[in-house]
Amino acid sequence: MKKSILITGGTGMLGHALNNILHTGVFLSSKDGDLRDKRQTEAIFEKHKPEIVIHMAGKVGGIKANMNHLGEFYYDNIMINTNVLEASRKHNVQKVLSVLSTCVYPDDIKYPLTEEQIHNGRPHHSNYAYAHAKRMLDVQSRAYRQQYGCNFITVVPNNLFGIHDNFDLQNSHVLPAMIRKIYEAKRYGRSVTLWGDGSPLREFTFSHDMAKIIMFLLENYNEPSPINVGNTKEYSIKEVAEIIAKIYDYDGEIIWDTSAPPGQFRKPSSNQNLLNLGFSEDNYTDFNTAIRAVCKWFENHYEEARGVKL
Repeated sequence: MKKSILITGGTGMLGHALNNILHTGVFLSSKDGDLRDKRQTEAIFEKHKPEIVIHMAGKVGGIKANMNHLGEFYYDNIMINTNVLEASRKHNVQKVLSVLSTCVYPDDIKYPLTEEQIHNGRPHHSNYAYAHAKRMLDVQSRAYRQQYGCNFITVVPNNLFGIHDNFDLQNSHVLPAMIRKIYEAKRYGRSVTLWGDGSPLREFTFSHDMAKIIMFLLENYNEPSPINVGNTKEYSIKEVAEIIAKIYDYDGEIIWDTSAPPGQFRKPSSNQNLLNLGFSEDNYTDFNTAIRAVCKWFENHYEEARGVKL
């Protein structure tokens, strides 16, 4: 693309993946300004004058971080989203693509998760604050489209993982947390404790695939409705743990802490609308191939990995 592109959250895992295929644009980090602050956000837009915005910035974390910091997760994300979309409107940005999450879907819902069901009930109690903030990103995008004619679209991935993920055990998502725990158990010769009983099912999408999907949708999607984009193959948490253990040749004890909250049992999504646009299932990287690449990257970059940094 030859347009001026601004990427919020540009130095995170997904930002790195986008940079590998985009090779242009302004990849913002928190050092460039606080998007929770309206004035700082508008100063960023005035400086860079983007024509396209890929909005990925936000306060994110796994179930533990969400449950322990509900107010922070709500406030930070509401302010970031509000300021980015308002600055985009005021600076006449041609198109904004914002990234949501499948956690926006109601806890009690008909499966698979389809886009028209997003506001049909309450999200899961474990991350309802973050989920509502993400829902409001959808609402604000639709409202600005209706009142101002803004071409603001929203996309809904499931559990993203990849190289340059956050491996902080207090704030990371389930997959990087398991990678780190099992790798360290192997490295230091000890057992590993994982939350729950391993039975919940999850879908996982490789960050490299998500970057390709974002570029595909910038060219091919301009509708008001959110669109699901994740790889829809499900794996149990126990299966994933066994895959990681095999990659690291770890044969020690895996202890399942059933006193810890397991989260939703499953939340299978439908990506049929994405496939109808012409994106092929074959474009998703095989999970075993992708997780092996991430595990090997983490092993090779352990000491400087985000969230570890010895």
